[in-house]
Amino acid sequence: MADKKARLTVDGLDESIELPVYSGTLGPDVIDVRPLTGKGLFTYDPGFVSTAACDSSITFIDGGKGVLLHGGYPIDELAEKSDYMEVCYLLLNGELPTAEQKDLFVNTVKNHTMLHEQLNHFYNGFRRDAHPMAIMCGVVGALSSFYHDSLDINNEHHREVCAYRLIAKMPTIAAMCFKYSCGQPFMYPRNDLSYAGNFLHMMFGTPCEEYQVNPVLEKAMDRIFVLHADHEQNASTSTVRLAGSSGANPFACIASGIAALWGPAHGGANEAVLNMLEEIGDESRIDEFVAKAKDPNDPFRLMGFGHRVYRNFDPRARVMKKSCDEVLAELGLENDPLLKIAKRLEQIAIEDEYFAERKLYPNVDFYSGIILKAIGIPTNMFTVIFALSRTIGWISHWSEFHSSPNKIGRPRQLYTGPTQRKYPG
Repeated sequence: MADKKARLTVDGLDESIELPVYSGTLGPDVIDVRPLTGKGLFTYDPGFVSTAACDSSITFIDGGKGVLLHGGYPIDELAEKSDYMEVCYLLLNGELPTAEQKDLFVNTVKNHTMLHEQLNHFYNGFRRDAHPMAIMCGVVGALSSFYHDSLDINNEHHREVCAYRLIAKMPTIAAMCFKYSCGQPFMYPRNDLSYAGNFLHMMFGTPCEEYQVNPVLEKAMDRIFVLHADHEQNASTSTVRLAGSSGANPFACIASGIAALWGPAHGGANEAVLNMLEEIGDESRIDEFVAKAKDPNDPFRLMGFGHRVYRNFDPRARVMKKSCDEVLAELGLENDPLLKIAKRLEQIAIEDEYFAERKLYPNVDFYSGIILKAIGIPTNMFTVIFALSRTIGWISHWSEFHSSPNKIGRPRQLYTGPTQRKYPG
């Protein structure tokens, strides 16, 4: 039921059009424009920046105030007080788990961490120098040919099984992408380790000796997963929902999300941070590049500062900065050349009035890129880890979409091509 009404007057129409106005629990009111189609009209909104394509109870963002809530809980509190498995449960179920619920959830996830052995051979079809995101996209899409026993999207139990499988197998798939690219043998998952600890084991362990998980790196990795778990209706999540609206299987839908995330304007931000630091190259050139960033006629931008959504500050950045400082101290990397450049840029962004006035504060991508580099993860794996983290958000939105009445997505267009014309001859 609409809370309010809006009226639209259009030149050429005899009467105004009444449009329902809905209010959510948080955020701005939403005008329902569906009645316009009955009058032969559509709205025009490139990029869908002013259009709510769905209703959702999973995540809320207020960019102006720097707010990110999962199930009503602030992201900084979740990152401080919960681990990734608890956040996964929250996104899927809308509530934080009890101790008993968490144990059951974690054990169920651990029962699905291995890949079908034949999938291991699937990697051999890729070139060794293939980008890990290309491999991940292909492998995740192929999961539907191995796990086709639970692909009925209208069956709640099937949807749940697919969610567990995806959450559990993504670290294995991601780590195997890395191992394949560097020619090392795949490491099988160890279910006695935590979710983050197991990922580090599969990434850096070898059959030669037992890998000891560093608890500081394990905690930092878990926080990266938490802080990237979901971010409302972004490009990749909207892609997953749109693909899901056609009735496609969940593995194909998540593969579509990976493809969208791969775009440098979306998931490549922390990779761009490291590329920028390498371009600067030396502390002596920092002032030169800061001047370029301030020059309105120079296209150069400092990557990792400011955010399209957060017009004040990125609430995830505060927690990520803490992890960043802990990791650098643990590994004794305060004198690493690139990391010294990063720390100096961070100081400038905080103290320089130019950046403060424009609210160009370091964001989550700035710190996560530094952490991943310090841990020893290559730059081309950064977006893969983003995809691993975001899988829970994608599958939660996909499941929410199929849990209520829905219809296939069909955006309209403003046609600007030729009118109908005769074929020549």
